[in-house]
Amino acid sequence: MGVEGKIHPMTGVPSPVVHGALIEVVWTIIPALILVGIAVPSFALLYSVDERVDPALTIKVVGHQWYWSYEYSDYVSGSNESGRGFDSYMLPDDELTTGQLRLLEVDHRLGRPIDTHIRRIVTAADVLHAWTIPSFGVKIDACPGRLNQVSRFVTRPGVYYGQCSEICGVNHGFMPIAVEARSLGDYVTWITETTE
Repeated sequence: MGVEGKIHPMTGVPSPVVHGALIEVVWTIIPALILVGIAVPSFALLYSVDERVDPALTIKVVGHQWYWSYEYSDYVSGSNESGRGFDSYMLPDDELTTGQLRLLEVDHRLGRPIDTHIRRIVTAADVLHAWTIPSFGVKIDACPGRLNQVSRFVTRPGVYYGQCSEICGVNHGFMPIAVEARSLGDYVTWITETTE
């Protein structure tokens, strides 16, 4: 039955649908054109995602079991050669004040200025983590021994919350992220107070 469908029963000539050179060229060329049509916008998108601006500030983010540490290496002073750094732990329920969010508030928020290009270099010290802030549209993996980077430009002041989005152990659900975006003047005051 398989051979009968491919050969014309009266003439014995192969069917042009199965053995036609024209149809084979058409069903090879059309998918190739579709792939090229998909590739051209993809290359443009990859080019636009690539970092083209020199960031004003670089922040190093390190995931630990089960907290985050941040380092502002751009602020190096005479006695403090590693820059400003701190650890950020989740606030326990008994330390929360009115208006703070349970399981999302931290003891030290990551500060950043608005209307400024910021680059974050993300890594991990022990196991896989994922530094995620949905409001920024950011989810970047923190892998031990690897540096990943993400750049963001935030235009509105406020506090933005996120969490580790990689199952990293028993306390995975207890390592929130809080980023406080401030005006440039408030940020300079904050960074001056915290680096002294």
